[in-house]
Amino acid sequence: MTHPITLDDVYDAAARLKGVAHRTPVVRSRTLDALAGAEVFLKCENLQRIGAFKFRGAYNAVSRLSPDQLARGIAAYSSGNHAQAVALAARELGGTAVIVMPEDTPRSKVEATAGYGAEIVTYDRYTGDRVAIGAALAAERGLTLIPPYEHPHVMAGQGTAALELIEETGDLDALLVPVGGGGLIAGSATAAKGLLPGIRVIGVEPEAGDDTKRSLAAGERVSIPVPRTIADGQAAETPGELTFSVNRRLVDDIALVSDDDIRAAMRFAFERLKIVMEPSGASALAALLAGRLESVPSRIGVIISGGNIDTRRFAELCAADR
Repeated sequence: MTHPITLDDVYDAAARLKGVAHRTPVVRSRTLDALAGAEVFLKCENLQRIGAFKFRGAYNAVSRLSPDQLARGIAAYSSGNHAQAVALAARELGGTAVIVMPEDTPRSKVEATAGYGAEIVTYDRYTGDRVAIGAALAAERGLTLIPPYEHPHVMAGQGTAALELIEETGDLDALLVPVGGGGLIAGSATAAKGLLPGIRVIGVEPEAGDDTKRSLAAGERVSIPVPRTIADGQAAETPGELTFSVNRRLVDDIALVSDDDIRAAMRFAFERLKIVMEPSGASALAALLAGRLESVPSRIGVIISGGNIDTRRFAELCAADR
């Protein structure tokens, strides 16, 4: 079987991103280590350009387009972070972008996407099909479609976060990765297993959005109703076809977290680590803090996937149930 991406693809993406994407910090905390009963290494993609890991994959994909494709423009669909990433990548490389976004996307993400120069087209996430809308828009206007995860160059770009983490930390026993459509964990697992064959790669999903966990258990892609969760970046209905082909081979387990688990992780990160995380960005840390892992390895890498949340929403979520 031909695999969509390899470790060499991740290295190639890293070369393209050098000097463009931030090499984000790896944060340690004695308090967190004590609570987890392990050495924990947080890869802070909330401090990446546009505030999330998505810039890595978007730039890697957009940078490979021809001058003619850039001139005609790029289309994308996204709940927020991929939208900002494509908009910024297009601007950096001299192109234009049209982004399909849900009507209920957090205002901060919409404003940031528009701020990078993108045109925004909205739809209802509970009744509309963003893939169909994006494909029709691209065909109508002659745009090149860059999907948020169903693209080898996007997946390879996302994998550079895990590549950097392991380059800095050395051996890890496990890697915890948030899962939405599966692009981040597909790229991360490719990098991690390529460098450390014995590492366990554990995805983390919200309880309401457990499509990947169900799919791995079934051995095939399973669809669920549109999840209702505070982790809007993980509100996927079904895993991507390409991403699932990678993840069914390389992902060892999926842990589930509740919205309350996520809120608690956001509060902990803010109060003890002085780090702002959006709900999706906090889910992997939430699994560790809430004891959602079957066993706790000695050295754990955790990808904090994003920090795009406005102050009002952050305050509302962190104040809940207190």
